[in-house]
Amino acid sequence: MQVTVESSEGLQRTISVSVPAERVDSAVDQRLQNLRKTAKINGFRPGKVPMPVVRKRFSGQVRQEVIGELIQTTYQEAVQQVNLRPAGWPSVEPVESAGDESGQFSYKASFEVYPEFTVAPVGELALDRPTSDVQDSDVDDMIETLQKQRTTYEPVERASADGDQVMIDFTGYVDGEAFEGGSAENAPLVLGSSTMIEGFETNIAGMGAGEEKRINVTFPEDYHNAELAGKAAEFDIKVNEVREAEVPELDDEFVKAFGVEEGGLDALKTDIRSNMERELRGSVEQLVKQNVMDGLLEQNEVELPKALVTEEVGRLREQLITRMTEHMGGQKPPEGTAFPDEMFSEEAERRVKLGLVIAEIVKTAELKPDPDAVRARVEELASAYEDPNQVVDYYYSNPQLLQSVEGVVLEQVVTDWVLDQAKVADEPMTFKEVMERRQQSRGGA
Repeated sequence: MQVTVESSEGLQRTISVSVPAERVDSAVDQRLQNLRKTAKINGFRPGKVPMPVVRKRFSGQVRQEVIGELIQTTYQEAVQQVNLRPAGWPSVEPVESAGDESGQFSYKASFEVYPEFTVAPVGELALDRPTSDVQDSDVDDMIETLQKQRTTYEPVERASADGDQVMIDFTGYVDGEAFEGGSAENAPLVLGSSTMIEGFETNIAGMGAGEEKRINVTFPEDYHNAELAGKAAEFDIKVNEVREAEVPELDDEFVKAFGVEEGGLDALKTDIRSNMERELRGSVEQLVKQNVMDGLLEQNEVELPKALVTEEVGRLREQLITRMTEHMGGQKPPEGTAFPDEMFSEEAERRVKLGLVIAEIVKTAELKPDPDAVRARVEELASAYEDPNQVVDYYYSNPQLLQSVEGVVLEQVVTDWVLDQAKVADEPMTFKEVMERRQQSRGGA
């Protein structure tokens, strides 16, 4: 088989491949011999059709099938022969396909290759490493949050105030016309929650059950509905009921609601602290990893294969559709919903670049995921299930699942490798600050 590289510009490559006639003929003959055993042709018993008849009837079709299969197999051989690493699928164009049974055939394959680059010295990388622990005040704040989450509201005969829940009817108008989505009946609203636009809740405070009022407000300039953004509006409000908040006491009933049967509030705080510490460790680990990855991205310039970016755009689009389908109770987004490439291109480029940099570090530094670390990660994931051992066995019997865990562990190996060499400065943070930054990072992902 003859292989030549015809063009080489940037990451684009075009190779020319010529497959010897003997290889084509051998594959065609073998296929025809197999076909002769089952061929059904009038006038002949199955398996007794003369070979010349089989050849005359099927050789054209069989040759095309063989050529298609040979293109797939010889392409892999060809790129290895010229020592190229294709990125994505090739575009194949047959150049010559002989009309008789003795000729060879040739084709051209165009594709991108993985870029060759050297990772910038990580010793020059300056990184911040968040450090934090759970304080007693953090646990107390969490207890207070849990109390508020279980707040109930009871009707009262008085004017409404901040913290009360009011049941209201309202209709909104812009330029004297009611607008879509601007009305509701007997809608619950907690005053002071900042659920509505600025001025809406403060104008209701002080109203009692049965009272009606017209209020004037202005939609913010960055309002999600562009048709209403920045516009003045009027709302007709009617308060149907005022309800006062009742926060549960920190008693045994409250504690037992969280599955703590013995030990009272102290036992609940111990459980909460344990959960918060676990969440804090995971969040700090993710923030450190993100700082490392962001540093590697900023430090390295890499030419990206367009094919890999296109593939990643497709994956991100499918992930978005899957999430939307889950949020809509299994119903897919309406047909024709636009998800243009531009929505995903920036994140796709980031992921492809990061994948290339990490792969190069893994190769040059000869890094591998530690089997014990992989096992520990699997057991950690399994601990959330009723039968952890069964889940562990399932992971180890499913190569694809196990590979995904190995990938996560390998990322941590790369992170630790970078931290060992980079200029790292500890950044003390409170529990709340860590959680807020982690949430922001998730929102930006």
